[in-house]
Amino acid sequence: MAEITARDVQALRQATGAGILDARRALQEAGGDPEKARRWLREQGLAGAARRSDRERSEGAVSVVVVDGGRSGAVVSLECETDFVAKSSDFVRLVDVLAESLASRGEGAIAEHADEIDELKVLLKENVAVGRHVRFEAAEGCVLGSYLHVQNGRGVNGVLVELSGGTPELAHDLAVHIAFARPEYVRRDEVPEEAIAAERETITAIARNEGKPEAQLPKIVEGRLNGWFKERVLLDQPYARDEKMTIGQLVGQARVTRFAQVVVGA
Repeated sequence: MAEITARDVQALRQATGAGILDARRALQEAGGDPEKARRWLREQGLAGAARRSDRERSEGAVSVVVVDGGRSGAVVSLECETDFVAKSSDFVRLVDVLAESLASRGEGAIAEHADEIDELKVLLKENVAVGRHVRFEAAEGCVLGSYLHVQNGRGVNGVLVELSGGTPELAHDLAVHIAFARPEYVRRDEVPEEAIAAERETITAIARNEGKPEAQLPKIVEGRLNGWFKERVLLDQPYARDEKMTIGQLVGQARVTRFAQVVVGA
């Protein structure tokens, strides 16, 4: 078989729109013959796969799992172009496999499924790729909680929470709350100072434009800033199931160490 060079691979890619690995494999299968390689790519449905990779992935599915007796967990999104594909059984099955693999075996496990993802691209004829994915390994004295909101047969909003000094049930309740309240931070000291300063300045300008008395501005600004924190900071938020109680009050002596949320299209 003739030696396959980088120039050969590039020429085949330009002619067919196939990816690098697919073009190289086609040439190998064809013994270096470009015409046979083109035919092989067409037969396998791989011609044009690289062009598909440029198309926007605004749909997809999410999966979240906790394994190893609650010691490790993962939340993964698999992205595609249309909700029709995102709801397909092959697509949903693969995102579940990805989450299970990531939770059980770590970051490298995602790469092990590259061929399955490529096969799905060919089968479904869409740009399919792994999106945001996060893995937690529970620290000593911590438990993991999870929640997946399912819509039209596929997960669309997955949450993973690590809680210190609390129960798995409380961790799950927190995950449910986070799914719908969508906080960005656990506590106020995690919010960047520049973001707080910018919001304070904006609130002050709005209050002045409303004609509020200058002497009352500090109190008005702090009140509105507290409202801004409640939208973004988990511990400040009213609990979704009982708005008379904040999440900080709900967790009591327990401590939310971290959380991850993955939402389709976000």
